Amino acid sequence: MDLAYLWFWIVGVLFVGYFVLDGFDFGVGMSLPFLGKDEVGRRQIINTIGPVWDFNETWLIVAGACLFAAYPEWYASLFSGFYLALLLILLALILRGVSFEYRHQRESLRWKKGFDTMIVIGSVLPALLWGVAVANLVQGVPLDSNHEFTGSLLTLLNPYALLGGITLVLVLFVHGLYFIGLKTDGQVHDDARKLATKVGLITVVVAAAFLIWTILLAASHAAPLLPLVIAAAALAAVALILSILFNARDREGWAFTTGVFTVAFAVLTLWMSMFPFVMRSEPFPENSLTVTNASSTEYTLTIMTWAAVIFLPLVLLYQGWTYWVFRKRVTRSRIEKAEALVH
Repeated sequence: MDLAYLWFWIVGVLFVGYFVLDGFDFGVGMSLPFLGKDEVGRRQIINTIGPVWDFNETWLIVAGACLFAAYPEWYASLFSGFYLALLLILLALILRGVSFEYRHQRESLRWKKGFDTMIVIGSVLPALLWGVAVANLVQGVPLDSNHEFTGSLLTLLNPYALLGGITLVLVLFVHGLYFIGLKTDGQVHDDARKLATKVGLITVVVAAAFLIWTILLAASHAAPLLPLVIAAAALAAVALILSILFNARDREGWAFTTGVFTVAFAVLTLWMSMFPFVMRSEPFPENSLTVTNASSTEYTLTIMTWAAVIFLPLVLLYQGWTYWVFRKRVTRSRIEKAEALVH
């Protein structure tokens, strides 16, 4: 296989990993206004991702670095054209990270509520804008002959892209609720399950509309991977429905696992809908960036491939070990005991 095509799939897998892992972080952050009736409950929710949220975000750094090295033309066009949306994502991620670290520094309820609000904003905004950005890559954006984006932020906020953003927000919200159900006990666990069922049913309708629209776009673009696009979309839909059923039966482990497959197959649906383009130009397809004309040299890709073969398994092993160490539930009694010792 040509290395340019190989790295298209490697970068895709890295983004799948990012949306699966940081995705439930976003969902947990979105849940704060709806779950956690008191401070102990809110600490329960935040502590579910406390040991892992920053590690999950490193998948975005790795994916971005690989995108820069493997496809410099794509990276340049994407980051110059989508710079305002990507800047907002970056600021939101910084806001969320700072809030996790600072909310417990003072006992003031107003102080903590302020940072909780920033956690919610820092979770909803990136999910929405990532959905908008990826949907625009599928649909196509205006590029000139130098592969430079000629639109604006309003160009990106079109109906299909906005539906993509809303869909991603809902899917990740449900994904996060499953994780909370898996990692907590008591009232938070029960409330997360009930809310996941309600939001899940809404998500089925919205996601179905978005996936059907995506398939129609891929068909209109004569996407060479159209059969795989349809298969991935169908698997995402089945996984979403199964996750809701497992959640309703209080099988939180299976609900979260099928939720992982929902996110993974949904991202793969969009990724395969782009192929062989990495940045499709509309209404002038001749200005598009493809897997081949946007890639680095064969020598660069060869070095990257050897580095990936050596280091990627190590990263996966280390992250797997981290999740194993922090595999236990975050119980309400443990937080109450810790609070009693402090006071």
